[in-house]
Amino acid sequence: MDKFAALQTFVDVVEQEGFAPAARVRGRSRAAVNRLVLALEQELGVQLFNRTTRQVSTTSEGAAFYERAKDILAALYDAERDAGRARDEISGLLRVNAPMSFGTKHLGAAVSDFMLEHPNLRVELHLNDRMVDLIEEGFDLAIRIAEPSEDTSFVDLRICPARLVMCASPHYLTRHGEPRQPRDLRSVPCLHYGNLPNGTLWRLNGSQGRANVRVNDVLCSNNGDVLREAAVKGLGIALLPMFIVTDDLRAGRLVPVLGDFTAPEPWLTALYPPTRHLSAKIRVFTDFLIDRFGGRPAWDDPP
Repeated sequence: MDKFAALQTFVDVVEQEGFAPAARVRGRSRAAVNRLVLALEQELGVQLFNRTTRQVSTTSEGAAFYERAKDILAALYDAERDAGRARDEISGLLRVNAPMSFGTKHLGAAVSDFMLEHPNLRVELHLNDRMVDLIEEGFDLAIRIAEPSEDTSFVDLRICPARLVMCASPHYLTRHGEPRQPRDLRSVPCLHYGNLPNGTLWRLNGSQGRANVRVNDVLCSNNGDVLREAAVKGLGIALLPMFIVTDDLRAGRLVPVLGDFTAPEPWLTALYPPTRHLSAKIRVFTDFLIDRFGGRPAWDDPP
């Protein structure tokens, strides 16, 4: 017998003055309500109700038990509420590492809003574009823009896709012409992100299949904003996340190129050690990030 359900049902019958009204309140059948009360009576070894064809009333034992049952249920609800409050009222220090561009454009504002919701929390947000060692450097979690990892030594929580777009300035296209096929990227100036695992090899997918192209990188940087600035100034074609170039695409400072081809889609992920999976501050923070950026992020809307 589910004692919690039986207690709640008993209280409902008393307060609703009958089995049928109690059944309607809980969305149960009258028979199910009757079975729960009978099981409770058998468990206690006392009769809780006087039953007649016209009405139901508590016995003296039932009336006394009703007062105790109300107190028990109230205490249980209070305990559940306090547990939920304790989960949400996080405190202490949260150390987060994140990429520079995403951190300055989007994560910084999100962290400020998160701290307004949790005033007892201190945050250290370290922005850089290198792969930090979470354990060695003492970070609680890292935000990464990468293809999901198969490394089971860390929890790799997907937050949202980080779609890539090939783009260039109108001035660049006037000078160099617009590429028609991925192989054209071998000879025209390109701007390359230095932390990609494949080096200068861009992996592209089109209607005719995959094309792997070793691009002509006239500028290599491990920071996306550096490449965005160079692309806006007409120095080459860049392959960058939408969250970096959305404003430039909407303003016409950059335009998409090779629109029939796409790059494999990395993800915005939260990475943390499995030993910290039950940490309240990590759980609440990652839930916040999913609520903030999950699904289709605002920067991914077409220009």
